[in-house]
Amino acid sequence: MESNLKEKLKKIKLVVMDVDGTLTDGRVYYSKNGEELKAFSIRDGMGIELLHHNGIATAIITTETSQIVTARAMKLKIEHVILGSKNKLKDLIALCEEIQINLDEVAFIGDDINDIPALQSAGFSACPNDAIKYVKEKVDFISAYNGGNGAVREIIELILEAKEKEIVFPVS
Repeated sequence: MESNLKEKLKKIKLVVMDVDGTLTDGRVYYSKNGEELKAFSIRDGMGIELLHHNGIATAIITTETSQIVTARAMKLKIEHVILGSKNKLKDLIALCEEIQINLDEVAFIGDDINDIPALQSAGFSACPNDAIKYVKEKVDFISAYNGGNGAVREIIELILEAKEKEIVFPVS
């Protein structure tokens, strides 16, 4: 791992994720009754649990106001969830102030143009392999995996490796 990247990753205290196109593959399914459905990666979920086990906080900042996102965040015990964000950078700054950390202690994972200001302001920025090209041009790291298909997990493992944390789940 490049030393500059490793130094950025060592500082991380909070991992902030977009949802659609990052934690999901960006597709939305509708039932015949109009019920919205999304698919999330179980591997990404385990990665989030590994972050928590290693004392790293997590957050979601999304433009969505979906109950699906709320349910997934609750299941994974994601501490900070900002739904309906109109300005992700403004919300990220407010979150950092609330939990008393600096932007350089934040890893932000996103995939589309509304994520770019937050990506550019975070200490470490990353995106899935299928993010739009404008995002790919701005981030520190591009995952080998697509959104909703292990990209978040790969990025989490990169952070944990840089911090020299074990990537194993404890047996209780």
